[in-house]
Amino acid sequence: MTSTPDHANSHRTVNSDRTVNSDRSTARIAVIGGGLEGLATAWALAERGETDVLVLERATVCSGMTAKSSGIVRCHYGVPTLAAMAHYGTQIFDAAQDVLGTDIGFHRTGYVVGVGDENVTALDTNLAMHRDLGIDATRINEDSVHELWPGLDTATFAAFAHEPNGGHGDAYLTGTAFAAAARRAGIRIRQNTLVTALTTAADGTVTGVRCTGGDEISCDTVVLANGVWSPHLAEQVGVALPIRAQREAILLVDRGEPTRDVPVFSDLVNLQYLRGEPNGALLVGNSDHSTPEFADPDGYLDRATDNVVTYGIERLMALLPDMPDPRLASSYAGCYDVTPDYNPIIGPSPVPGLFLAVGFSGHGFKISPAVGRLAADLLLDGVSSDPAVDASVFRYSRFDEGRPLVSDNPYVGAGEMR
Repeated sequence: MTSTPDHANSHRTVNSDRTVNSDRSTARIAVIGGGLEGLATAWALAERGETDVLVLERATVCSGMTAKSSGIVRCHYGVPTLAAMAHYGTQIFDAAQDVLGTDIGFHRTGYVVGVGDENVTALDTNLAMHRDLGIDATRINEDSVHELWPGLDTATFAAFAHEPNGGHGDAYLTGTAFAAAARRAGIRIRQNTLVTALTTAADGTVTGVRCTGGDEISCDTVVLANGVWSPHLAEQVGVALPIRAQREAILLVDRGEPTRDVPVFSDLVNLQYLRGEPNGALLVGNSDHSTPEFADPDGYLDRATDNVVTYGIERLMALLPDMPDPRLASSYAGCYDVTPDYNPIIGPSPVPGLFLAVGFSGHGFKISPAVGRLAADLLLDGVSSDPAVDASVFRYSRFDEGRPLVSDNPYVGAGEMR
């Protein structure tokens, strides 16, 4: 593990003489969305000394899709920038008590991924790239997997990789920790404040927001960070966001015995992932996005359907055939804000005054500290401060250019989330 970034001294000269703004109708930067990415951005701006920031949340902080995150922490990506951002995230999660002042529920259980014959070359190439970035990631054999995950049937896998610094966390606790740290620095957060419109000048520049009841807030820059709810507001100023709400269900399985502190396991043969829950249950998620189910984020079924349960349990039973008394404990569902290439949009929009931090497509939790840092860098300096993080790959224009962000070394069958 590399050393924890020095937040106490990073870029403190920027706006360090700025005093807290007590005017409820103005802000230098208004962030729409009090979920994980919006709060990470507010926190990172405060770390840079910019505290004239107002976060506007339609309900309560982290009450939207943040609360539905499965909280997987891994650096295993085929996009180097995403891998580097996830690596930074693991460092912040590991040092959360010192950096954010509180526990965020991060469990460094490790992360294991298993692949079939067709994906061994991609696995090895990705691992080499990860090591070049300073990520602790290595190939391990079946015996090592069995030690880490007793009872796992490894017969269908050709190769495995292990990240000892991976694991899982709690997105809600992480988001509220960002919020608390930002507030301590002077950031303002208004809950139960629904933004209904973006306001503009005669030349089309975004100049602020209008909230329920007609309350208007003027600002220099609006950061759109409200995930599945972002397209409607962007459309008002002529920005077409290629984002849809993709419904995904999570199964919580009682194995008949507690799941001990095992690594997160990504099964890229059967396209599923597993992790332990604090209460001993097993969380089971889906990695097959070949037939997405799009939904209304304000009106979707908040549980797994019968066919999803049947399919998920069948795959789980193949992977863990010796569970003593497995049964479905419960299920829930959430919606990813997905883009066509399943990667986020982070950066300025085509309309002056509007900045985008949307479309996280299921990657948001693990990279959230880096998202905040990158957004703050771009808002204040126009460039990324981390040479391993290429901000241009997340540009809005990539879709019109026909240059989607894709893995350098994709896995057959699991390309969307890798």
